[in-house]
Amino acid sequence: MTLRVIAGSAKGKKLLSVPGDATRPVMDRVKEALFNILQGDVQDSRWWDTFGGTGAIGIEALSRGAAFVRFSDLGREPVETILKNLANCRFTNMAEVRKGDAFSMLSAQADRQFEYIYIAPPQYKGMWSQALKIVDEHMSWLTEDGTVIVQIDPSEYEEIDLHNLVEGEQRKYGKTLLVFYDRA
Repeated sequence: MTLRVIAGSAKGKKLLSVPGDATRPVMDRVKEALFNILQGDVQDSRWWDTFGGTGAIGIEALSRGAAFVRFSDLGREPVETILKNLANCRFTNMAEVRKGDAFSMLSAQADRQFEYIYIAPPQYKGMWSQALKIVDEHMSWLTEDGTVIVQIDPSEYEEIDLHNLVEGEQRKYGKTLLVFYDRA
């Protein structure tokens, strides 16, 4: 599967895939749908792509006018891939890439706030709900009008007991489900 930036200033730029099968790149159809839902809200926004993988979501956000994206990933290969993809799209100066555990980072004291926190971890391990619960306990990461977006396989979905976040809408695209959570 060829990964590419689908719109904005880096439209058409090819993105490298992470070697092996540890990551699952987001399909263009899902990426396009996500950014169609968000529309102009991406302009000047700040994102945290918590399980960065190839960096495709955060790079798409930058291409469409986001001001800043933090990428994090536990693996060395995804981090190197994100760095190469950022350089190829000329977004290095608008991004930060951190190698480490997303759960530990989300549990730490917030050093900045984000309009969007994107959670798309490895599938079928319940990691999405764990990450979502951590954000729910550490709301200082999220701006007042911030949104947490979860990307999972529809079979993984379950209602989660949250205190500070409330589920908004869901959108299903084949074997991908996007779930949006806003402040309660």
